[in-house]
Amino acid sequence: MDFSAPPDALGHAGVFTPEDAFVAAINTCIMMMFLWSAKRFKLDLVSYECFGEGTKLTELDRTELFTKVVLRPRIVVRADELEKDVTFKRLQRALDSSVKYSLVANSIKSKLILEPQIEIISETINTKE
Repeated sequence: MDFSAPPDALGHAGVFTPEDAFVAAINTCIMMMFLWSAKRFKLDLVSYECFGEGTKLTELDRTELFTKVVLRPRIVVRADELEKDVTFKRLQRALDSSVKYSLVANSIKSKLILEPQIEIISETINTKE
């Protein structure tokens, strides 16, 4: 995998940067912990995709730091119609656990914000009488 400094730091455009890797590491660790938590909380996980974005601050002396990282996971789980409320609560607990047990998330100074989009689907069985 090729790395470069960002274009504004005399790097090459279109190449993975250390800044990209920083956000990706947080995103990946949270995802792995969510997969672990979903299994632990017995969620019927259908899909998980997540977009991550970091906001950096450049100080007057040109030092830089990430002030926040926002993750926007889109999570789809399957549940019986009557179990949707319970499933939603378990899913929230799984998300909380994914942050709590993420080594990478616990190791950063940046504020971590999760903005999940959650969909709970149910299978309906059509019966003909």
